[in-house]
Amino acid sequence: MKDPEAVARDLCLRALTGTPKTRQQLADLLADRGVPEDAAETVLDRLGEVGLIDDEAFAEAWASSRQSGRGLARRALKAELRAKGVDDEVAATAVLAVGDDDERETARRLVERKLPSMRRLDRATATRRLMGMLARKGYGGGLAAGVIREALDADGADDAPVAGFDDLDEDALLP
Repeated sequence: MKDPEAVARDLCLRALTGTPKTRQQLADLLADRGVPEDAAETVLDRLGEVGLIDDEAFAEAWASSRQSGRGLARRALKAELRAKGVDDEVAATAVLAVGDDDERETARRLVERKLPSMRRLDRATATRRLMGMLARKGYGGGLAAGVIREALDADGADDAPVAGFDDLDEDALLP
């Protein structure tokens, strides 16, 4: 490698052409390509100075996009950001933009979208499947239970109690 900084700069600029990346993602790319660590740090520092790498802006955009597009809860958003190499504090700050009301409304929309396919099922089975869907998206048990109970009641699902479910206290189970 004649000029490792030039190689690192080219690799980073090519990687940033498609989608924004975190500093850690670019550092991993450079390490995988055998770029010496000192050259990688120099290039990454410079890209940060000129604003091409901004983990805070990345985290905010990611959280907003994934919450509205995939319906992920704050817990899942934080986990995804950490997996992408975003600092815990930056991730926590980014997901603060998703408020309690936003999270509840998103969970409600997810359940309403899934509810028509649950109408043929008994209430216990529908509840279990809806709880699983919301849990996979990072929603806590209390919030999920409340949203599902409201949706099933509004939809006129049979009123047979679901063991353990109707006794959940929504506020006690929030993360």
